[in-house]
Amino acid sequence: MVATDRAAVEGIERPEGAAIGMHVCRGNQKSLWLAEGDYGPIAEQLFAEMPVDRFLLEFDDERAGGFEPLRYIPAGKVVVLGLLSSKHSELESIEDLQAKIDAAAEIIPIDDLAVSPQCGFASVADGGNAITVDDERKKLRRVADTAIATWGFEA
Repeated sequence: MVATDRAAVEGIERPEGAAIGMHVCRGNQKSLWLAEGDYGPIAEQLFAEMPVDRFLLEFDDERAGGFEPLRYIPAGKVVVLGLLSSKHSELESIEDLQAKIDAAAEIIPIDDLAVSPQCGFASVADGGNAITVDDERKKLRRVADTAIATWGFEA
């Protein structure tokens, strides 16, 4: 799978200011998920061999395991921590999100981290997640507020 994914992006030129990212999805339809498990078994090969600038990884619940596999992220690549669930409306607290960011920053530099929802709000057009548009807006505002509180810049 890594070879197939690598072939899809290898050699792609990036215009000024553009980046290539890879999202590792665990399934996201009708507020359900398809896969669980620590990134450990795939981390070393995936992170070392993928010619991307950032990895968008789901860390919204215990299914993803801990942040230890981030030790395989090459220097200078960004990890977008998918910390807010797009599967339910419960709003995560900024303090809890910052605690997770701080835990990840013990493994890779905080300036190589970012925050986002764990996946899209509707990965398929029919059968999206059990979450309202208003809840989606609140989640996105929480992402921005967490980024401002953590990295100190305005959204």
